[in-house]
This record gives sequence, structure tokens and C-alpha cells, in this order.
Amino acid sequence: MPGSQTTANTWSGTPPTHEVEIHENSSWSCAHGIERWRANCGCNSGLHGGWNQEWRGPLREALDWLRDELAFVYERKAHELLQDPWAARDAYVELILNRSPENANSFLQRHSTRSLDQQEQVSALSLLELQRHALLMYTSCGWFFDELSGLETVQVMQYAGRALQLCLSVAGNSFEEEFLGRLEKAKSNIPDLGDGRKIYEKFVKPAVLELQNVGSHYAVSSLFENYGPETRTYCYTISREDYRLLSSGKARMGVGRAKIVSDITQESVRVTYGVLYLGDHNLSGGVRQFRGDEPYERLCSEVVQLFERGDYPELIRMVDKNFGAGTYTLKLLFRDEQRKILRIILESVLAEADAAYRQLYEHYAPLLRFVRDLGLPQPKRFQYAAEFTLNTDLRRALEAPTLDYDAISARLDEAQKVGVSLDVTTLEFALRRRVEQAALQWKHQASDLKALKEFQALIAFAQRLPFDVDLWTSQNLYYEVRETLYRKMREQSTHGDETAQAWLSLFRSLGEDLRVRLE
Repeated sequence: MPGSQTTANTWSGTPPTHEVEIHENSSWSCAHGIERWRANCGCNSGLHGGWNQEWRGPLREALDWLRDELAFVYERKAHELLQDPWAARDAYVELILNRSPENANSFLQRHSTRSLDQQEQVSALSLLELQRHALLMYTSCGWFFDELSGLETVQVMQYAGRALQLCLSVAGNSFEEEFLGRLEKAKSNIPDLGDGRKIYEKFVKPAVLELQNVGSHYAVSSLFENYGPETRTYCYTISREDYRLLSSGKARMGVGRAKIVSDITQESVRVTYGVLYLGDHNLSGGVRQFRGDEPYERLCSEVVQLFERGDYPELIRMVDKNFGAGTYTLKLLFRDEQRKILRIILESVLAEADAAYRQLYEHYAPLLRFVRDLGLPQPKRFQYAAEFTLNTDLRRALEAPTLDYDAISARLDEAQKVGVSLDVTTLEFALRRRVEQAALQWKHQASDLKALKEFQALIAFAQRLPFDVDLWTSQNLYYEVRETLYRKMREQSTHGDETAQAWLSLFRSLGEDLRVRLE
């Protein structure tokens, strides 16, 4: 369904072979024509029998209204910069597919009314991006499912939110309040979420991103990532102009200055930032737009002195005063980076927990064995420590570059002696992955007798463990080798080839361990 003006393009490739007539206002997924995208027609996923889709009409009306307002602003502003605003809008896909600076310059040269300065280029690209999001507001799945607060419909509202943000930035027009007033008429099936306005304010507003927010992400992640002079983060390029990283124990301090450029609109901002990390997940600091006259070097010097003295309370006050107060958390980071850095932070915490469990277990292991021998129930506190320590040791041994069969067997015997329950799911997965990697490696050098011995020893060991391992992949690879190399080796063995005979003996033994019938 088109959300705005479109122009037809003629395909210049293979010529058409059939002519068809389109049945207007019809769709494959709605028996009521196209009502699924604008009315409570009754078509839905069927998962929530008591829900209705009365919200479709008000949502569609709100977006149609916003589309028309944005179109008016677009035409008015774009006529100053682009020869044919709507032709440029239709051709904008060329730039979406290739956003290199060279392609952007070429595109603007073809479509602009004159040679544009940097700010005018930003305005032109922002206007085109505004229209892109005005079209994205009509993404089909936004109406397809049952609920106004569903992921797909919220995404449609996020497109609208971005269009509103760009409109305010490039033209100074704010339509958000009136848009939200229209969204209020769209009612959620979930009482706690209320209506479209509440859903927008809960899910869309927090997702609106300014260049300074990108600076916050960069400032926080710079404490844990070793960035180079230039970094690309999603659709932003960050050029580091200055950076000071200080560390003492768990404490870290980052102070810097950077330029952030949107690869989409070419909008840019220079920021300074200061972030102090004292452990766990909380940070203190701020990011603000750089002013050329600020005493940046003097500030950095004072920060370094305070950090080296360990005067953290005074350091926090200085950072708050000069960069803007704020308690930073990992929530400031983009989601992928958030998970990555959280793992880094947790590594030291988990290492401390591992050491504590291990110390407890090793100190009381003889007592646990004695209690086990007497047939008495194990104290749960010690049992947890034993289970964690032994299962961790086994998992690490199974993931080690080289398998130490004796060490693994010893740990398994220890687990039996103290009555530890094995974490079968984790251990089986670790060993299965190890076996599958070994099977693939063996297949590529299947004729090598040494490789066959090593793989057969691994499978034989796996079969002796007190839990079953899924050998499906290895069985299939064994079968492939049976259908190819095995026949060749069998023929060579009949001519007295001792290497082939030894290979066949091991191959048959491997088949028995894999439970694959050879003949």
C-alpha cells in the first residue's frame, strides 16, 4: 500500500511476456480487500480471541495526517535545495544502497538547484531521509497483527518519531503534540498500556537518538574498548580528536574530545566527555557539545591529578560540573555493545565467584567424601560448591585445546565420590561440539592413520562417559567416508597393504563405537 506519492519506473531488463490486470484494493491476506490496513475488519492472527483491532483506523488516520503535514514541509523546504523534490525522493534509493561520500556528492550534484554548502547538504539529505521514514510509516506488518503495542506497530510509530525529529531539526516544525493527540484515539487491548500516546511515550520517545547520545555511547564504551583514531558505530563515524584513559585497580577514567558524523545525513557535532567507572555497572560522567573557547587542556590536567591522588568524590564533582551531571549505566550503550561490555565487566566478578566456590570445595572435599561414605545427606552449601567446581572443571577440560582424558576421568571419579550431579546438558553440548569439529577435521584427512587413531580414541572415550552424547553428525560423516575411502582401502588390503589393513581395523572399531553398521 503506498503511503505517499510514487512514480512508475520502467524495467529495462528482460521484456514482459504476459499482461495482467490488477484487481484494485485487494490483498492476499485479507478477505475484505485492504481493510486490514485501516479498519477492524476481523482479520487477525487468531491468538487473542477477545481482542479487537479498532486501533487500526485511528492509527492510519494519524499517520495519514502526519504524512500530509510532512509532505507540505518537504515541498516547501526542498524546493529551495532540489530541482524536483519528488523526483529526488524517488531516486533517493540510489543513495540508500550506497551511502559513500562520493555517491552522496554525485547524487546532490545531479538533483540540487545549485552548489550546496555543508549545512545545505545536511538539510537536503535530512529532508530526503524524512520522506523515507514517512514511507516506512506504512510498513505493512504494522497493521497485520493483533495489538497496537506489538513490536511491528511500535516500529511503525518509531518511523513516525524519526520523521518528526527530522522535521523539527531541518524545518523547525513540531507536529508531535498534535500527532500524539490523534494517537490517543487508538486504544490498546492491554489496559495498562492505554492508548497510542502512552505507547509512543513508553516505547518510542526513549528510542529517539541524538548525535550527543552517540557520544554517550562512545564515551562509556571507550572505557572497555580500544578504539582507534576513527570508529564506525552503526551509521555514525566517530573521529577521536583527543583521549586520556586512566586506570587504577578497578577504577577507570576516560576524558576526551571527538567529532561525530551521521553517515546518513552528514550532520555532525563535536563533543567533550568525561566518564568515571568505579566498578560494577554504575558510572558517573557527562557529554556536552564542544565549545572552542573552553579550557579543555586545563580540565584534563586537573582530572589526571585528582584521579592519581584517588580523590574520587572531588573528581565526580568536577566531572559533573564540567561535563554535565548524570549517573551513567550500561543502558546508555547500544544493545549489542551493551551485552559485549557486560560480559567484560562480569568476567572479573565471575572469576571471584569461581575462586570462592573452589576454595570452599577444596577445603571441605575430604569431609564431603566422609559424609558420602556414611550415607548421610550432604550439606547443601557444600554440595553447591562441589557441583559448581567439578562441573566447571569438566566443561573447561572438554573445551581445552587438547583433551586430557586422564584428568577428565579423574574429575568424573571425584564427582561420583562426593555425590555430585553432573550438568549433563552443558557437558554434552561441549563434548558434542568437540566431537563434531574432530569429525570434520578427520573427514578432510580420512586416509591419515594417525588422524583416524585420534578420532577413534575420542569417540571411544565419549562412549565411556556417564552420559550420552549425540553422535548424529559424526555418524553421517563416517557413512560418507565408508561410501568412498573405505572401498578403496578394502581393495588395497587384499593386495597385502599393511597400512590399509591397519586403517580398516581402526575404521571398523570406530564404526562399532559410532553404532554404524559397516557391511
